[in-house]
Amino acid sequence: MKRKRMLALVLSAVLILMMAGCSTEGGTTADEMITVTDTLGRTVELAGPAEKIVATGVGALRLYTYVGDVKKIVGIEGIDQKSSVGKPYVIANPSFTSLTTIGAGGPNSTLDPEQILKVEPDVIFTTLATDTAAADELQNKTGIPVIALSSGSSGLFDDTLYQSLAVIGQVMGTDERATEVVDFVKGYEADLKKRTEGIDDGAKVTSYVGALGSKGAQGIESTRALYPPFVAVGAVNVVDQTGKTGSMMIDKEQLLQWNPNKIFIDFDGIEKVKADMSTNPEYYQSLSAFKNNDVEMILPYILYGTNVEVAIADAYSIGKVLYPDQFKDVEPGDIMDEVSMELLGAKVYDQMVKDYGAYGKLPK
Repeated sequence: MKRKRMLALVLSAVLILMMAGCSTEGGTTADEMITVTDTLGRTVELAGPAEKIVATGVGALRLYTYVGDVKKIVGIEGIDQKSSVGKPYVIANPSFTSLTTIGAGGPNSTLDPEQILKVEPDVIFTTLATDTAAADELQNKTGIPVIALSSGSSGLFDDTLYQSLAVIGQVMGTDERATEVVDFVKGYEADLKKRTEGIDDGAKVTSYVGALGSKGAQGIESTRALYPPFVAVGAVNVVDQTGKTGSMMIDKEQLLQWNPNKIFIDFDGIEKVKADMSTNPEYYQSLSAFKNNDVEMILPYILYGTNVEVAIADAYSIGKVLYPDQFKDVEPGDIMDEVSMELLGAKVYDQMVKDYGAYGKLPK
């Protein structure tokens, strides 16, 4: 009897060791603590990969959809329920409309801890906390781990964007997926650079982008220095000579002085531009690009943050206009579908065309 009892104890011990070994194989277990560093440099701990999440603030939900399982989203901001126009991450996920609302959302929104607590998430991803104090305050109020995210200053081919995707992967146990997405996006950055790096600056034409959305539709004077799609293809942006960075409104007379060879108009402000053309036809005919039919349309990529798939397609569209020989083998719409299929699991270009229009010349 003693030998049988001893044998049974030994077998039980072996079984326990085997089970322990199986539980750690292949990644983090549900009982194992995960420690991550968010984009604010905060160290945050949570018990195992999250099963229920919310994402709040500009771009937070989009970043999550690139890397995480959308079935784990338990609440959504009203701004992403009301309309999918211009937002591929919502176009690709029509089920978002049935999720519980956790707040209005929007660039100037504030978080409502009570609404968030109602859906009982395991983690809160947010871009609204712009300093450690705000993130810590939300975490203390809710008792839920808060992970600060950011798309970075440019929102495209940005190290902070890549860091955010990696952090989401750590929290959700989808590290491999995060790495794949980052490498995939970096591949387009490298391809754009390879296609354009050998072009002499002296041989490049001057360019300008106008009608960029800024708290609503804007006219031709709304532009941006160091415009990311221009930067990606090495375009000569006349606005860069101001020495400024980011979005700005220029004097329309200044545009006449610059008189760029190529002008790109964002579909977001096309109606504003058309109305102005009707009122001030002489002004537009004084611009060489309008006079010579060298005005091209691009799709709005900034709508509640940077839509990466649209921004990449815009860069290829601009490259195809400025350097036709180097981009003769690509179609921007195909690029958008290729990127959105990888990032979101759906092709979105046709819907973007329905919502705005297609890449090409300024519509008459």
